[in-house]
Amino acid sequence: MTTLPATADPESNSAPADRYPWRTVRPVTRTFLAVLWRDLFTTTRRPTAFLVQVIVQPLLLFFVFGKVLGEAGYTTGDFGATLLPGVMALNALLVSLQNTAMPLIMDFSWSGEIEDRLLAPLPGPLVAVAKVVFGTLCGLFAGLVMAPFGFLVLGTAGWPPTAWPGVLFVLALGSATGAGIGLMLGTVVSPDRISVTFSLVLAPLTFTGSVQYPWSSLGHVRWFQVISAVNP
Repeated sequence: MTTLPATADPESNSAPADRYPWRTVRPVTRTFLAVLWRDLFTTTRRPTAFLVQVIVQPLLLFFVFGKVLGEAGYTTGDFGATLLPGVMALNALLVSLQNTAMPLIMDFSWSGEIEDRLLAPLPGPLVAVAKVVFGTLCGLFAGLVMAPFGFLVLGTAGWPPTAWPGVLFVLALGSATGAGIGLMLGTVVSPDRISVTFSLVLAPLTFTGSVQYPWSSLGHVRWFQVISAVNP
């Protein structure tokens, strides 16, 4: 009769991933990047729709508030220098919010793609992180792409190279904030109420975010200055 040798170490029968957790890092990272790349790739397949979403509204803000009102004498000559960073920040926040919330709502509703994502060899929280990272990248692109448009339409001088690290940091932070808000809206709000919710959210974000005016100039309207400070 053949007998199996006794195992000296009872932990030797555990899976290699249990004894060496670092071995699971690479496959998880690879899956995470694949999920993120899929979102980026599908966005590049429809560049016209994405660019219209990114460019049209802020370009109209530049033209109306910076050009038309300036030539009509309603704004001073340096108003473009105030408007440009505000529109860049607004565009980064709104685009990241929309590109996180809307795909998530479609995943939860008629497409049912959220089930496929949760079946991927990836922890559930990282599925949400991938959504946030994708929205952040969209918002960062939306903010940066408006800089040359602003310089051209508003006629303002370009910023020195020393200013760009701070610009990138603020845009990345604002884009991540917008993506986080989009993640919350996409999971909490039902699909049949998302249009009303966007109307209630986007308008206050647009007009209370110190985009068309400096926040420091609201000292005589203290209550509105507080509201503008709460706006991300």
